[in-house]
Amino acid sequence: MRWLLLALLVIPASEIGVFIWIGGMTGPWWIVFLIVLTGVIGVTLAKKQGIDTWRRAQLQMSKGIPPTEEIMDGICIFIGAVFLFSPGFITDTVGFILVIPYTRTPLKNMIRKLMNKMMGNGTIIYRK
Repeated sequence: MRWLLLALLVIPASEIGVFIWIGGMTGPWWIVFLIVLTGVIGVTLAKKQGIDTWRRAQLQMSKGIPPTEEIMDGICIFIGAVFLFSPGFITDTVGFILVIPYTRTPLKNMIRKLMNKMMGNGTIIYRK
């Protein structure tokens, strides 16, 4: 919980610092334009990736295969879309990493390893 509190303090302060830094180089109207542009592009990309993932999940289920990869993709895309919807260049970067399939795959593998480790030491309990 303390990591969440720290993130809620550090991320907005960092975003403001990046806004001021880039705004000093380009001007405030370019910052507003870039924020809107990355938001629109990001949400559009997240919607497309979400629909593709949903279709792959339906195909897997119709074959009788559990859509485990698609569930992980869907979680990453959802979290990425939330980051893309919030204004800021740092959160947009994280959001794009989670939404773009090529950058999402290594992150998914890291999350999977972390979850396996947490299940191994009893932090997360798996029940059928």
